[in-house]
Amino acid sequence: MKLHKNIFYSLLLICFSTSCNKQLDLPSDGRISMDQVFSDYNRTRGYLNSCYGHAPAPNIIRSSYSDEAQDADDVIDGSQYIMWYGGNITTSTFPMYSPDAGPWVGLYEGIRKCNVFLENIKTATVYVGDEEKAGWVAQAHTLRALYYLQLIKRYGSGPLFDAPLPLDHDFSQDKKSSFSEIVTLILKDCDEALKVPDTRDGFSWAIYDNQFGKMSRAIAYAIKSQAVTYAASPLWSDGTYTWEDATKITAEALAQCLANDYELFANKPEAGIAQNPYALYFITSSNDQRAVDKETIYQLGGQLQVWKNAGLPTNPGMERAGPNPTQELVDSYEMANGELPILGYADANHLQPIINPASGYDPMKPYEGRDPRFYASIYYNGADRNLAGSLIQTYVGGAEGISTTDRRYTRTGYYLRKFNNHRSGASNNSDGAVRLFRLAELYLNFAEAAYQSVGADVKVNDSNLGLSAREALNAIRKRAGMPDLKTGMTKEDFEKRYRNERRIELAFDEHRYFDVRRWKILSTTDKFVTGMRIQKNGESETFTRFKLRDRGSAADKFLLYPIDQIEVNKIFQLTGENWQNPGWLD
Repeated sequence: MKLHKNIFYSLLLICFSTSCNKQLDLPSDGRISMDQVFSDYNRTRGYLNSCYGHAPAPNIIRSSYSDEAQDADDVIDGSQYIMWYGGNITTSTFPMYSPDAGPWVGLYEGIRKCNVFLENIKTATVYVGDEEKAGWVAQAHTLRALYYLQLIKRYGSGPLFDAPLPLDHDFSQDKKSSFSEIVTLILKDCDEALKVPDTRDGFSWAIYDNQFGKMSRAIAYAIKSQAVTYAASPLWSDGTYTWEDATKITAEALAQCLANDYELFANKPEAGIAQNPYALYFITSSNDQRAVDKETIYQLGGQLQVWKNAGLPTNPGMERAGPNPTQELVDSYEMANGELPILGYADANHLQPIINPASGYDPMKPYEGRDPRFYASIYYNGADRNLAGSLIQTYVGGAEGISTTDRRYTRTGYYLRKFNNHRSGASNNSDGAVRLFRLAELYLNFAEAAYQSVGADVKVNDSNLGLSAREALNAIRKRAGMPDLKTGMTKEDFEKRYRNERRIELAFDEHRYFDVRRWKILSTTDKFVTGMRIQKNGESETFTRFKLRDRGSAADKFLLYPIDQIEVNKIFQLTGENWQNPGWLD
């Protein structure tokens, strides 16, 4: 298969190309044996460093591929969003239009490098202390687990390789491993890493100077938590991993992080900086030693330019409005009293909301009295743009008004605020970054597993956590300034509140795209989305919900990425088996 051969034969060129020669002190032609690499301290560390950087970074644009947002670029002929929403994607064109192209080859390249490192370090003659060497091994195991997790989230399955392939490897014997089989390796890798002592040179909780992005114990626990939560979910559950298993593993992950100085970010912002701690967190930079941000477990990818790529048209230098929050997302934010404002819709097009009379929601003042996370995440008509009285105008004809033809203006009546610092601009980008793993997700993963296995109100004492599913959600709600959920809900009612809580807490963090798939609700959530058109007449305003065109991307084939067709063709030639994912047969 081209993938494996390319990775094997070009490994030295990839790792020891001209750009790496200076760092690794290699000859100009790049020829060097593995024995030579693993006999030298700097070369060995250089090879380990080359194992990093193969996972696709999270980005806010994925929200436009879910029911969180409608992208303003859907007005441009041939744009990736027009093609996606139209469902006009084939196996061959998928990399051109997907949120992160096709990371299949890149992820297997990273897996291959980790395998080579783990195999060669066993007999390496490099002069290094046992503790530091064990720390290197732990990093490689964690990286391999990370790559396999990112792979199966997208593709569902693939060949499982836990050792380097020999030159005479018989590719015709390769098999496509199941989701749960790969999760088993992921958990094993993380457990192997966690056996290494928690020391500076070993596998530490702490992040030291100039180690930003290095694998850590917290990352290993976060990978375990997410992997087992996905494995127990409807799309992937095959009986190998139950919700009881997920409860035990997620409880340990959460308990260990809480015991080692991880906590939900709750710093109060200075006046004029951000509305609340939740808003401040997403414009606060993570740092090596976690002096301020103790919630982030792993930030993969750099600083965003929300002001430019998902901004307001009144920002000088802004280029596009990007992912515009949908009315469905806005409806999901509770009222400040903890009540859901909208209980559902009386019509198939979501134009007639069923208002919860106990909530206090006023359809003529729809943005008043909402969850504080709403104000931190979404620019709406009347939002205080700079926290100094400059109000957003999304009404028809307003400065940030709705448009059906201009990519610089909102398609839905809303703009993205999360990650955006209102002081950002062409000369001063102060926007935030998406976290791949953060502590709030571990609370949510635990809550999901616990309510499924023991109920919402039963305290789970695994790893001495002593927390119920409801209490886990309440911890997140407390940080947001929301009241506790009440006891005694049915499983069905709690599931609705849990999924809603996850939706708003993790909005625009990339999770919604994967959640609706693993829960097998894609066909209903992503069929279409709606927006809000506001007409202003003097001091009065008229609010009209409207439906955007149906999406073809809610079909079942979009539950998974297609495997690169060139790889599928080669496997078919070798084995006669078609590895392509369902529905992606061009």
